[in-house]
Amino acid sequence: MAQCATCLSPQEERIADSSKVKRQGRERVFKILERIQFTVPHVDIERALYFTRSMRETEGELLTLRWAKALKHVAENITVYITPDQLLAGRVGQLGRYGILYPEIDGDFYIEVMKDLPNRAKSPFQISDSDMKTLVEEIAPYWEGKTYHEHLNKALPQELRTVTYDDARGLKSKFVVSETSSYRSALQWVPDYEKVIKRGFIDIQNEAKEKLANLDLTNGVDIWEKKPFLEAMVIVCDAIMIWAKRHVELAKKLAAEEKDEKRKAELLQIAEICERVPAYPARTFREAVQCQWFVQMFSRIEQKASAIISNGRMDQYLYPFYEQDIKNGTITRDEARELLECMWVDMAQFIDLYINPTGNEFQEGYAHWEAVTIGGQTPDGEDATNDLSYLFLESKRDFPLNYPDLATRIHSRTPERFMHEIALTVKDGSGFPKLINDEEVVPLYAIKGAPINEALDYAVSGCTEARLPNRETYTSGCVYVNFASALEMLMYNGRMKHYGDELIGIETGDVTKMKTWEEFYEAYKAQHMNLLHKAFQQQHIVDKLRPLHFASPLSSVLHNLCMKHCKDLQCEKIEEGVDYSYFEFLGYATVVDSLAAIKKLVFENKKLTMKEVVDALEADFEGYKPIQQMLKSTPRYGNNDPYADSIAKDIDRFTQVEAKKNSEERGINVDVRYVPITSHVPFGKIVSATPNGRHAWFPLSDGTSASHGADDHGPTAVLMSNYHTKNYGMINRASRLLNIKLSPKCVEGESGTRKIMDIIRTWCDLKLWHLQFNIVNRSTLLAAQKDPNNYRALLVRIAGYSAYFCDLSRDLQNDIIDRTEHTEM
Repeated sequence: MAQCATCLSPQEERIADSSKVKRQGRERVFKILERIQFTVPHVDIERALYFTRSMRETEGELLTLRWAKALKHVAENITVYITPDQLLAGRVGQLGRYGILYPEIDGDFYIEVMKDLPNRAKSPFQISDSDMKTLVEEIAPYWEGKTYHEHLNKALPQELRTVTYDDARGLKSKFVVSETSSYRSALQWVPDYEKVIKRGFIDIQNEAKEKLANLDLTNGVDIWEKKPFLEAMVIVCDAIMIWAKRHVELAKKLAAEEKDEKRKAELLQIAEICERVPAYPARTFREAVQCQWFVQMFSRIEQKASAIISNGRMDQYLYPFYEQDIKNGTITRDEARELLECMWVDMAQFIDLYINPTGNEFQEGYAHWEAVTIGGQTPDGEDATNDLSYLFLESKRDFPLNYPDLATRIHSRTPERFMHEIALTVKDGSGFPKLINDEEVVPLYAIKGAPINEALDYAVSGCTEARLPNRETYTSGCVYVNFASALEMLMYNGRMKHYGDELIGIETGDVTKMKTWEEFYEAYKAQHMNLLHKAFQQQHIVDKLRPLHFASPLSSVLHNLCMKHCKDLQCEKIEEGVDYSYFEFLGYATVVDSLAAIKKLVFENKKLTMKEVVDALEADFEGYKPIQQMLKSTPRYGNNDPYADSIAKDIDRFTQVEAKKNSEERGINVDVRYVPITSHVPFGKIVSATPNGRHAWFPLSDGTSASHGADDHGPTAVLMSNYHTKNYGMINRASRLLNIKLSPKCVEGESGTRKIMDIIRTWCDLKLWHLQFNIVNRSTLLAAQKDPNNYRALLVRIAGYSAYFCDLSRDLQNDIIDRTEHTEM
């Protein structure tokens, strides 16, 4: 590397000199990690096979009951594993990195798509010939005509298909109004781990049995709805306990064969712990961690919950066991850390597999969001920081792995020491932790109907989202709207260059004949609203269809409201629940900067005519470089400029107004979010040149970050633009993903640590939802592109997750390189 050592982030230093990796005391976890890291993951078909066989036998029964029986069949038959050297038992696929299949979602196109998995450019997977044969001959044929994806594809009326799919089968997104529900059976979810750890599944099962015994079997609702639901709850409790017991048998068998006495003792201890949990309450930290891991893994067997099952507030529900064991001397701090890191390395072996080509485009680099939430506040409103909170941060700094996805809750009274440790972890340069703001999330959730004590107890889940495990009940994957395409439709009278003469939007007229800014802006709003209405219509269909295809008995038995009302979590509506639906705003800064440029240059200063702008766009600025430079020199979002920010705020305002109206019509919260994950890259590939000077097919702006290279007034200006463009008096808002990229030089030393603390405090005071950092030298990223073999361990922050830079497509790598690198704070 070209930089001097003082200008490198700790992560870059480790890549330059591997001796700086802290291996002492981590020999076990590094041994496990080095067997699997950077290997191409395999497809494991066992979950799909046994699930399919059971579903074939139970047709006609209540879906929740069928699902529970299928999970039990999987639990009884799937191969169980204990990873060599591991201290925890339980995984849901073969040794090494693996992904599993959910044919109930998209099994209709397995035959068509699976053969390309090993060779696809983004996130490839291997699959054996024998497994492919089983997939083609047994699994896929059963699901043909039964999958959710097929049902949705057939149900969408033509006017919605025009903006949704680009082929007859619905395999290829139009990237205009993109549904996300057909490649996941639920949004990201947070099981109530604490309930299982404290009560055990036998007690939870007894609750279901008691409810079952008290039903009025002369009542139609009780006998036809509640009875099979409760029977499913009993069965799913059996299922996970059967699966856990099979690990007892395996551990004893491995111990009997083991020659090394230390490893034999470890295996016997695993067997003893698995005899206890998750059937009975945990008594120790080791039992609590094992119990959590079983629930987390079995949740993956149950459903494809977005990209991941969240870990919830681990520093809260594990702390009583940690504190007790530390005090009585049955575990040391280092032993507790090793146990957690054993979880991280096995967590890193489950790779979320997207068969759907669109889903794979949305979430590059083997995306993952199994957030571990630390910090924040207690349900009583006190600061929740404890020694485990610090232990998680230390582990993330010292153990260079992109699992878990560490998320830290910040509030106005976050302790100074904790803030310092957070800043040190941010400075490491691997993108952890992401920060979520209690000062925004808690009151917003309370205003929307969550009890305040539950709002204070939220867990981070997914990319930048949050969940209330026993109050939230909305599970549908929601729609991504490409509002930059609305801008292009405005410029070309409802059409897009990528799609030729096809009318995709509405005809708003010839922009070269528009006389005023007001006329132009109203025409943009018409295109914007057309896409927004299409998104709402699409989502309504999604909400109606999904309960016909999916059930979640494990998630339901752990959810207080599901048990109280005897309704599966996948039901369209559950009494007393709160439903937080959303739609994703793609291309925010791209749209804002383009509108600001048109307003300033065409209608106010009259330095350009609209025809000149259109001609430059048509040519992708070839031969029009002076015009492109003029467009780029106008006020731009991300610089705390009132001119651009006022347009951004108004767009957010009228979008929320429409969202509020739709919320009232549907009886749920419909909120605008700005969380693209990696979709701003493929969405940009169908949008031609835009009036902010952006070239055709280039990525759109990312979340509520500025357009590439537009934010030249420093990171505080980026925060202020986010602040000034939020409509704080409105509630149909949710997460705003914000990336900030800093050079390691500008945050070096203790003064640099203090700078990070200051920017986090400012962000917290401004009540912005989310913040995350990339601290890496541009030259390092360019070197990694040129020589990936020497930079395999380089982690970068993508959206709400970090991934290995060399696992990303060239387009996404360039997107990260082109983000503004702030060198001063």
